[in-house]
Amino acid sequence: MRIDKYLADMGAGTRGELRKSIRKNGVRIGGELIFDPGYLLKEDGASDVFPEVIYQGELWQYEPVVWYMLNKPAGVLSASEDRKQKTVLDLITERKRTDLFPVGRLDKDTEGLLLITNDGDMAHRLLAPKFHVDKTYLVRTAGSAFTGEDAARFAAGIRYDEALTALPARLEKSPFGDPMEALVTIREGKFHQIKKMVAALGGGKEVIYLRRISFGPLKLDGALAPGEYRRLTPEEAAALADCCKGREHGRESR
Repeated sequence: MRIDKYLADMGAGTRGELRKSIRKNGVRIGGELIFDPGYLLKEDGASDVFPEVIYQGELWQYEPVVWYMLNKPAGVLSASEDRKQKTVLDLITERKRTDLFPVGRLDKDTEGLLLITNDGDMAHRLLAPKFHVDKTYLVRTAGSAFTGEDAARFAAGIRYDEALTALPARLEKSPFGDPMEALVTIREGKFHQIKKMVAALGGGKEVIYLRRISFGPLKLDGALAPGEYRRLTPEEAAALADCCKGREHGRESR
């Protein structure tokens, strides 16, 4: 990997900016001052162990993969960038990689657990219905209370659009005892899906509050206020990888 790409990936600047800066001021690699922006830190396919890189007086430690847990607040877009509106990546205020993206999306008015990473392969597995990764939401509705019949319709796979039927989902009583609230667990994530599923139950039901509280084995960290984030622990990242390992085509491998 070239030193200009290494630093660009880690958010030190654009490759054009970095090339100019390195040629003029250099970068210290393994204790040696280098002025070549094309300097190879290591060959592609080699181990992920890099020499020490100090650029503009700062140590830049390369991380091939990073994961964040964000408590998404309402009013923020689940997008990598937007020219007019604030996005979830704007909330990651620490020095960060330039190739981060949210794993799936939460509607603008939806709150709760959102994962952010640069690991495209794992993100795909976590979102694909065939890998059976549960996402659980706290739902509050107006209109009428949730019933046992509603839960049965969700479990059977409710038709919520002219041409769309949801995969079987769980609808459970709210742990707070409010009959207008429920926990909904799904394995897919189509546009406004939970809102449409709840509306399809009838009785004038309309989702007025939605918060994701878990994603696979991960639960929203109660210490995170809306808009706050933290890195996943190594144990959490491993659990996330394990939750869809070997699962495909509707069954777990034996």
